[in-house]
Amino acid sequence: MILQASNQLTLEEFLKLPPGEGDITYEFVDGKAIPKMSPKFFHSKLTHAFVNLIEQESEERGVVCAEWSVVLKRRGKDWVPTPDVLYISHERLPANWNEDEACPVPPDLVIEIISPFGFESSQSTETAKTATLSPGQTFGQMAAKAKDYLDAQVLRVWVVDSQARSITVFYPDAAPQTYMGDEILQDALFPGLEFTVEQVFQKAKIPLNT
Repeated sequence: MILQASNQLTLEEFLKLPPGEGDITYEFVDGKAIPKMSPKFFHSKLTHAFVNLIEQESEERGVVCAEWSVVLKRRGKDWVPTPDVLYISHERLPANWNEDEACPVPPDLVIEIISPFGFESSQSTETAKTATLSPGQTFGQMAAKAKDYLDAQVLRVWVVDSQARSITVFYPDAAPQTYMGDEILQDALFPGLEFTVEQVFQKAKIPLNT
């Protein structure tokens, strides 16, 4: 089915929509179903690396998922983003919750990886679909999205810039902090976790100067 991003939808209508064609993922923003940029190879490998990293430190204390939509509020309106990675503790979502639905409560951590460029789908008719090269996301756009997450009671947002090889951590009660190279990143959400940004990029086998 081709989704028309311009149609105004309620949250209930959006959540009942069938999946998009191919690998298209939709987010719900201001009453519209907005196609999310399809991740490319490096993006996908970084996503996998972060899932493994967080999973090792959060086993039995919470759940880590890639590309799991979450129901939130944004500027007073229903909002359903699909983070690249999210972690939610059992304190926020009980361990016995087991529904095939969007995450119903704000997660503890959201990780968003900036896509410098990529292909987005566009629909001009009910039967035709084209792909256009997108200029990609910017750090400024992701910083604004990070603020929306924090305003929606997400405890932490990590914005990953694959070109700068950096991770910027956004806090609800402190200024953002950017980590690069061999700087050690620690987070109170994961008391036993300690890593450098370069370790993550090497684990994902992302070459320099990407």
